[in-house]
Amino acid sequence: MEKSLEPIVKDLQDKFGATFEEFRGEVHCFIKPEQIVEALTLVRDAHQFELLSAQTAMDYFPQVSPRFHVIYQLTSLAKNLSVQLRVPVSGDSPKVPTAANVYKSAVWRERELLDMFGIEFEGHPDPRRILMPEDAEGHPLRKDFPLGYEEPQFSFNFEEIDLRKPYAKE
Repeated sequence: MEKSLEPIVKDLQDKFGATFEEFRGEVHCFIKPEQIVEALTLVRDAHQFELLSAQTAMDYFPQVSPRFHVIYQLTSLAKNLSVQLRVPVSGDSPKVPTAANVYKSAVWRERELLDMFGIEFEGHPDPRRILMPEDAEGHPLRKDFPLGYEEPQFSFNFEEIDLRKPYAKE
């Protein structure tokens, strides 16, 4: 682990009981869902991680507990450092407190995670779908989401596909 990240990881371990792993030079700290807002506030205020550069999720289906990891990629522009906080979340009722009060950019990213993965963010100021229509069913980035399939059309199978293709009616 990079020497400059050691005090940050130690601080997270001491205050929140965080565990960590290092993968390809990146440090991933695992935080409990109920502690994520405090942990984000700590790294922002005490360690100058002023940028939430990414917020996403991973689906580990068919594993149920934890099924998801909500991932916060934080960047310190002043120190030229990057650290990742991960929150393991159950697949039964995926909920995490919102980070919108700590990083304003989390408002949009959490809406995307709600839409694509079905992970709810408690206390979110605007929990509406952002990418999918309101009446859409399911969450497309979940591994158990049914995939649609349409065979690609080439010159050799044009007529076969053309017979099955649904065209708009005038």
